[in-house]
Amino acid sequence: MIGYIIRRVLYAIPILIGVCFITFFLFYMTISPQDLARRNLSAKNPTQQQIKAWEIQHGYNKPKWQQFVDTTKGLFLFDFGRSDSVGGGKIITRLKQSWLPSFEIASLSFIASLIINLTAALIIAYFRGTYLDTFATSLCVVMMSITYLLYIIAGQFVLGRLMRISPIAGYLPGWESLRFVLLPVIVAVISGFASDTRLYRTFILDEINQDYVRTARAKGVSESLVLFRHVLKNAAVPVITNTVSAIPALFLGSILLENFFNIPGLGNYLVDAINNQDFAVVRANVFIGAIITIVGYMMTDIGYALVDPRVRLE
Repeated sequence: MIGYIIRRVLYAIPILIGVCFITFFLFYMTISPQDLARRNLSAKNPTQQQIKAWEIQHGYNKPKWQQFVDTTKGLFLFDFGRSDSVGGGKIITRLKQSWLPSFEIASLSFIASLIINLTAALIIAYFRGTYLDTFATSLCVVMMSITYLLYIIAGQFVLGRLMRISPIAGYLPGWESLRFVLLPVIVAVISGFASDTRLYRTFILDEINQDYVRTARAKGVSESLVLFRHVLKNAAVPVITNTVSAIPALFLGSILLENFFNIPGLGNYLVDAINNQDFAVVRANVFIGAIITIVGYMMTDIGYALVDPRVRLE
């Protein structure tokens, strides 16, 4: 397994370089450094001297190939440089402040969603073919038809304003943060409940019709034991694929979620950078997202080997 991880890390290097190149290329396709300087300078009509000074300060006066080499080297060394916005400061400083709120929401949402959705899928599969199965499947279809934005607004109104279980917006560090992330976590779990539950139910029903399940029933094993001991274990591979592949999006933060709840996480930081046309911050977030995605899929492969002895990482 160590050799597999080393190879995957080596494979990731050209992928990350490619991500940096595409990001760099798209930047120069959409906006010029001069326009970016005018956008980020505080003066309404900056002079050519001010624009030139801004370009020198942020390194946009160098040849394009040198800009790409310098910025890519900095990204690989986790030296993200300074924000393009006036007074933006060092990017790494803001990232250190933003990762914790996003991590809290992501980790709590991930754990709660996995437990709740998998449990619901097992219960629905256990009562397959009954009115409960029909009702639950129909409810999931209805919930999947509702836009994510409506879940956020309804959660703020019902859970925040009417029931007052959590503040509607804002964030405080320390243990106080749990009060502020509770409502976003509930919204995230509810909004993803229908699609994940239906998917897990499909995985479980596929395993229920296998020969080894019929053999276990013929030997007198109870339905609940078959479901939880045999079926769940063999359905773990597709479940791992779905859950682990969602980790990158969770850790980068939900853009709508963090914005509506005014949580200073990575998603909110990225939105501010896009609105301000802060290319340096966008570039850093894209690079971090690529790393987390690669690590997420590596964890998926390792999870396969742990739950299924037939899988060998070679």
